Amino acid sequence: MKTLSPASLRLDSIDIFRALTMLLMIFVNDFWTLTGVPEWMEHSNGPDDAMGLSDVVFPVFLFIVGLSIPFAIANRKSKGDSNGTILFHIGERTFALLLMGVFIVNFENIVSSGMWVNKYVWEILMVVAFFLIWNVYPNDPGKKSLYMGLKILGYLLLVGLAAIYKAGDEANPSWMGTHWYGILGLIGWAYLICAVIYFMAGDNLVFNVVGWLFLILFNIADFAGLLSFLDPVKDYVWIVGSGAMPAFTMAGVVASVIYRLYSKKNGITAAYLAILIILGIVCLAYGFGTRPFWGISKIRATPAWVGICSGIAFIVFAVLFWLVDLKKVKDWANMIKPAGTATLTCYLVPYVWYAVLTLIHFSLPVFLRTGIIGLVKSFCFALLVIIVTGLINRMGIRLKI
Repeated sequence: MKTLSPASLRLDSIDIFRALTMLLMIFVNDFWTLTGVPEWMEHSNGPDDAMGLSDVVFPVFLFIVGLSIPFAIANRKSKGDSNGTILFHIGERTFALLLMGVFIVNFENIVSSGMWVNKYVWEILMVVAFFLIWNVYPNDPGKKSLYMGLKILGYLLLVGLAAIYKAGDEANPSWMGTHWYGILGLIGWAYLICAVIYFMAGDNLVFNVVGWLFLILFNIADFAGLLSFLDPVKDYVWIVGSGAMPAFTMAGVVASVIYRLYSKKNGITAAYLAILIILGIVCLAYGFGTRPFWGISKIRATPAWVGICSGIAFIVFAVLFWLVDLKKVKDWANMIKPAGTATLTCYLVPYVWYAVLTLIHFSLPVFLRTGIIGLVKSFCFALLVIIVTGLINRMGIRLKI
C-alpha cells in the first residue's frame, strides 16, 4: 500500500469527490424537465419514511464542504493571514452564500406580471450580477479600479432587481423574504458554524468531535421534543435543519482533521481507510437505529437521514481516497474536473440555460424527456454544463468566494 507524504497540503480525492457530486447534483436537478423518472431516484415527500437518490446529493456536498475547511484555513495561516483576517474571510464567504441563496429562492416565488421585466430576464440578470461581484479578476494593478467598478455594478444590479421584485399573489404582491435561504444559504450557515468551530479547535480532534456530536445531539433532541423550551426563540435564532446541515459538514471536518493528524506523523495508509469505513458504518448504524422513531426524511431533516447520508459520504470518500490519492488513478475524472474546481460557476450555469430556453420557447420532444431516454438526456446535460464551465474558465471567468 502506498503512503502519502506528510507534506501533502491537499487531497485530489476531495476535488474529484466534489466534481462527482456536482455532476450528480446537476443531473438530479434536471429531473423537473422529465416524466417517468424512477421513484427511487427522485426526492421523497416530506411525510414519507423514504429516501431517494436525490435526497443523498446535498448532504454529501455539505460533507465535502467540511472536508475542505481545515485545508483552506490551514492554507491561509501558512500564508501569514491573521486570525482577524481569517474570521473576516469566513464572514465574507457566509455573506456571499446567504445573499445568493436568498435571491435564488426568491426567484421561485416571482409574479412576472407584477414586475417591469420578465421573471426569466430577472433570473439572468441575477446570475450576471453574481458573476460581476464574485468573479476572480486578474491580478493587474492597472485595472484594479475597473474590476472594483464591475463589482460595484454587480451590487447595484442586485439592488435594482430587489427594488422591482414582486412575489406572492398578483392582487397582493409581496417583497423578498428569507424563506428557507435556498441551497446556497443552507451551505452558508453550515459553513459558518463549522468553520468557526474548526477555527477555534484547530486540529484538536477531541474538540472537533465534540462539535460534531453536539450538532447530532441537537438534531435528535429537537425531534425528541427536548428543545421545546426554546420555541419562543426558534423563529429568530436556530441551527439550520435543527443541526442536521452543519452535522454533515462537521463530519467532513472530522475526516480531514484525522487525515491531517495522521499525515503529520508518518503518512496515511490502510489505517486511515479503516477509520473512514468504521465511521461510515457507525453513522449508518445510527441512521437505521433512529429510523423507527421518526423515519427517514430529507424534508424534515430527521436523525435517520443525517446518519445514513453521513455514512454514505464517509464510505464513498474512503473509496475515492484509496483510488485517487493512494493508487493515483485519477485521469478518468479529467472531463469533470471543472465541476470540482469551479463549483459555484458550475452550479449557476443551469439557471441561465433554463431561463434562455424558456424565453425562446424551446422544448425537446416528449420522447427525449421520458423514462430512460430522458435520464440519458439529463446526464448529457450535466456533462454539457461542466464542459461549458470549463470553457468559461478558460475565458478568464470563474466565481470564487
